Amino acid sequence: MRIGFVGFGEAAFHIAKGLQLPVTAYDIDTGPKVQQSAREAGARLVESNRELAESCDIMMSAVTANQALNAAEQNAPFLTAQHLYADLNSVSPGLKQCIARVIESRGARFAEIAMMAPVPPYGHKVPMLAGGAGAEDFVAKLAPLGISAAIVSREVGTASATKMFRSIIVKGMEALITECVLGASRYHADERVFASLTETFPGINWKQLADYMVGRVVVHGERRAREMEEVAATLRELDIEPIMAEAIVRRMDWSVAAGLKKHFGGEAPKSYRDVVALI
Repeated sequence: MRIGFVGFGEAAFHIAKGLQLPVTAYDIDTGPKVQQSAREAGARLVESNRELAESCDIMMSAVTANQALNAAEQNAPFLTAQHLYADLNSVSPGLKQCIARVIESRGARFAEIAMMAPVPPYGHKVPMLAGGAGAEDFVAKLAPLGISAAIVSREVGTASATKMFRSIIVKGMEALITECVLGASRYHADERVFASLTETFPGINWKQLADYMVGRVVVHGERRAREMEEVAATLRELDIEPIMAEAIVRRMDWSVAAGLKKHFGGEAPKSYRDVVALI
């Protein structure tokens, strides 16, 4: 089985490493980090979309949300009927459908894939939802390798819609908790806030959740902002004003503008208090 990745960031790296197969990858970023990731995952980096298509039968697109369509358009001219193109990106159902049309116009099969949890620590076993005409083929070929994907529809859109609307809650909580601790800590009220929340929502370690979620905002703010823009687009497709989704975008972009990821060297801070102290 010949597997290729369009983009070799965090998600592609962890999936490729878990598959424990020789894979091929093409990324416009050829810097040291991508080179190191490729060596660690046993991936062979190629220099063009054409070379990638010639090197694989299953192509997985794992780029940033705002580049998903560009990636499809750049690879489509080199696809044939032998190719299965799986889009793993967090984009709106409408954009997934547009990407499907681009891919299928070349005779290739298309599968939309929605990853329903952070890829680390699951790796290639991250829970996925699959849709589209190529979904069954994707699951049949990759399930023996440990890929965990449930087919939700032969129509493109259902899997990505599930991901989009889940993101309102997950990324919304990240944004809310970040905003909460930034303010509460200034009055040394954060511990009392957590104690009160525990009474209202028992069973949740709010301090631990804050450390984790603020860390996710620091490390992944840029990617989350772009994903939430896709959530907003999804809501607009339904004539729903994306009031909360757009607010989440602002908070995620704030973390980027504040240079938090660079300050912490691309790693998550140990505690939300490290971020509060910096701000």
